[in-house]
Amino acid sequence: MPLIYCVEDDEGISELILCALKSGGYDAVAFDTPQKFFERMKKQIPSLVLLDIMLPGEDGISVLKKIRSDVQYKNIPVIMLTAKSSEVDKVVGLESGADDFITKPFGIMELLSRIKAVLRRTGQSEQQAEPVLRYEGLEVNCLKRQVTFNDKPVELTFKEFELLAFLLKNVGIVLSRDKIVEKVWGYDFEGESRTVDMHIKTLRQKLEEAGCVDYIKTVRGVGYKI
Repeated sequence: MPLIYCVEDDEGISELILCALKSGGYDAVAFDTPQKFFERMKKQIPSLVLLDIMLPGEDGISVLKKIRSDVQYKNIPVIMLTAKSSEVDKVVGLESGADDFITKPFGIMELLSRIKAVLRRTGQSEQQAEPVLRYEGLEVNCLKRQVTFNDKPVELTFKEFELLAFLLKNVGIVLSRDKIVEKVWGYDFEGESRTVDMHIKTLRQKLEEAGCVDYIKTVRGVGYKI
């Protein structure tokens, strides 16, 4: 049974989410502060985290950045919960490593559907089918989530890894930005072009620093390919 942590300081919303998660077949635990959440993380790592952006003492974006910067936690899927709905908030959340972004108020069915989609997208089924992807000195181990170029480690964020793996699974195929968003982010988002382009830019920089130069090609007006 997947374990989900919910970090939400509103008791009413928290109780509603817990009830919905348990009725949906998930094991769930709620925390009203980031401190309690991280204390529990040391004891047990969940399958997914629901993270409110407005929290007492420390905002959700800061908490997310800590999750993504910790080697033990960086691959945990995170869905942000927030009353904010501007594109800027979404861009900041996604660029910090969020896997999805749900604006309050939201329906229970929508929440469960998003959770199911993120768990499926970040699960191991596809990765186990192709545990290691290789291309001209570049190697991506999907099970260990490790990337090397000529045996030199390349440190990537969660989304950069997902993006590189998707490109390598489709070597030679031009992938549109919409297709990349669908497969890597899994949902429509108004800022998808900027988000994809920014991730491609940082991914290229990290690959080039490791000596892997000019592998990701831009196909003007269409998208990207390896």
